[in-house]
This record gives sequence, C-alpha cells and structure tokens, in this order.
Amino acid sequence: MVSALRGAHPHDAARRGRPMTHRRDRNSVPLGRRVAELRAHRGMSQQAFADRLGKSKSWVDKVERGVRRLDRYSVIRDIAEVLRLDPTMLLGPRQPPAPAPAENGIEAVRTALACYHHRPRPTVTAQQAGGQVAYAWMAYQHARYPQLLGALPDLLDATGGTLLVSAYRLTADVLVKLDHPDLAWLAADRAVTTAAGDPTLAAVATVAVAQALRALGHHRIALTAALAAADPADDSVRGSLYLQAGLAAAGYGDRRKAHDLLDQAAALADRHADDTDAQHTGFGQAAVQAARSLAAYRLGDTAEAVLRHEQVTRSSGWSRLPPEHRAAHLIDAARTYLDASQHSRAGQTLVAADRIAPAEVRSRPVARTLLTDVVRGGPAAADVARLATVIGLTH
Repeated sequence: MVSALRGAHPHDAARRGRPMTHRRDRNSVPLGRRVAELRAHRGMSQQAFADRLGKSKSWVDKVERGVRRLDRYSVIRDIAEVLRLDPTMLLGPRQPPAPAPAENGIEAVRTALACYHHRPRPTVTAQQAGGQVAYAWMAYQHARYPQLLGALPDLLDATGGTLLVSAYRLTADVLVKLDHPDLAWLAADRAVTTAAGDPTLAAVATVAVAQALRALGHHRIALTAALAAADPADDSVRGSLYLQAGLAAAGYGDRRKAHDLLDQAAALADRHADDTDAQHTGFGQAAVQAARSLAAYRLGDTAEAVLRHEQVTRSSGWSRLPPEHRAAHLIDAARTYLDASQHSRAGQTLVAADRIAPAEVRSRPVARTLLTDVVRGGPAAADVARLATVIGLTH
C-alpha cells in the first residue's frame, strides 16, 4: 500500500485535468448535519420536516446545528421514517461483525496447548523472546485480543523458563475473557508447573489458576488454591491472591470471609506504594476497590456494588489501571446497572468501556450479551444503538 502511493502528489489529479474527489466517511459527519443533508435531499423545508415529526421548526434547526443532541433512538427512528430511510443511515452503516476471536485464534491456541511434552524451539534469541512477551503483555493490557491470540501459539512454542510462564499466564487470562475457562485452566496449570522451584513465580501463576477456577464455577477450590500460594514476600502478588480468594468467597456467598480477604488485600495495597508492576498483576488500591464492587454484586448487594463502582471511577488510581482492567470493570458495572433495572446507565457504561478498550466489548461474549439485553430493554440512546449496530447485534 505504501509503495503504491509513493511519489504521488495531492495535485496530480488536477494537473491531469480531472477534478479531485474526496470520499467522506459518513460516521465523521455530525448526526445533526446528516439529518440536514438528508432532509434537503428529500426537498423538504425545515418547517415541513418539523410538521411531519410533530416538532417545532426551532427544534429542527437546533438539531441540525448541533445545539440539541439526538440522544434517543426512538427519535432517530421517527426521523428516519419521515426521511424514508433505514435508521442505520443516520447511525452509520451496519457493518458485518468482525470474525470472533474464538474463530480466528482459539483453535490455534488449543493446538499449541495440546503439545504436552513441550520443548521450545530455538528460533529466536532470549532477548527477542523477551521482547515478544513484553509486547504480548502490552497487547493484553490494551485489550488487543485478536492480535494476542495470533501471537500466542508462537510464544508457547518458542519460549522457555520464566518467559514460558508468562506466555501460559497470558493464554489463561485471554481465554477466561473469551469464555473458554476449560482451556484457561489448562494453560494456568501449565504456568504453575513450569514455575516449579520458584515460589514467587508459582504464586503469580496461581492468580491465573484462581481466575480460571472461578470462571468454571469452582469457587471453593479457587479460594483454597489462592490462599495456599499466598506466601511470597511480594505484596502485589499476595494482594492479588487475596483479591482472587475474596472474589471466590463472594462467589459462593460467604460474606464475612469475602470482606475479610478484601480487607487484607486493601492493607497490602496501602503498603504497595510504587507504581511498578513487574509481575503484571495490576494490583493496587483501585484494583481492590473494583474487586469490592464485583464482590458486592456477587453477594447480591446491588446498591453497594453501584456505590463502590462510582467510587473507584472517581479515584486517583482509576486512570492508572490498564485499559483492559478499566473496561472489564465497566462491563461488570453494566451488569450491576442492568440488575438494578437502570438500562440507560448500563448502556452508557458499555459505551464508555468501548471507548477505552473496544475489543473488551466487541469480543467478549458477556459484553455482547449485556449490550443485547440493554437494546431489548427499551428505547436505547443513540450512541448505544450505534454501538450495537456497528458490532452486528441489531438488524
């Protein structure tokens, strides 16, 4: 693509006597202006358009100038009906949904995990392998799941030792996200086995084990595994294990134990003053607050879950969480709002998550299900309806 454009001059078309054409992305044009253009194309005055909508001419003028926002899907649908077009012409064209990461990469990862007697191939140097693993962590923390799935089979095949533990952990983490907890458990178990002899490394790998067990619904086993590994001196590792144990306790309804374990995690977070995250745990006060919100939801305390969510998003540590972690928390919060019958807030929370880390919403089955429930629950705001349309959840 670059070579085809090399040497081209922006005025070449004009020099050849042909007018230059500019293709404009419909989604780059403000919604009010699109309404104005489509109205004019239909030959309607603002007054005639207003009369057919049952609105005032002033209302139409404000919409077209962008002074008044079109933030209700029901209004957009009425406008589309008057203009005799599909609402997606206003919201943006319906794009075919991108192939699910499960279709693109899960089978390749499954095949890589099937190599039980793993012997890393010396295809790259240790320095190159370290760089690849570091890039993979960055891809995960920015929720670039399709790219990460594409890289994981080679990482599992070409790394060894500490780097292989990281590769297995990454594999387990992304498989939990994409609703393959059985494969995640296998990868996490491999991480612990590979880390044998290094208590700290094994403890970090056990965080992934506990996550996979919770995803499988084995909350009591997850709690036992997390606490059994919570011995290393690293506060961030121990704190992460206490978070997993606390969430596991909430998963089977033990309120007292959940609160106690999360309190212990909070105490460790207070001592964990620096922002370094050598083990890629994402541990800190904001992570503890987010876990408290999720635990409250699991325990049926919806009002507390909402309160905790609002506190963490206003906290100073919120922006320091990786985009993946923030978007994942917002998805959990959207589920809480739905349970509280606050469909509008649930929808806006999902839109906010999509702005932070699109693949977290567009690739994860739980997020797609929540968005579908929001749209089906009643008239959706325009940005919510647009998101559902873009990822192929509406027709």
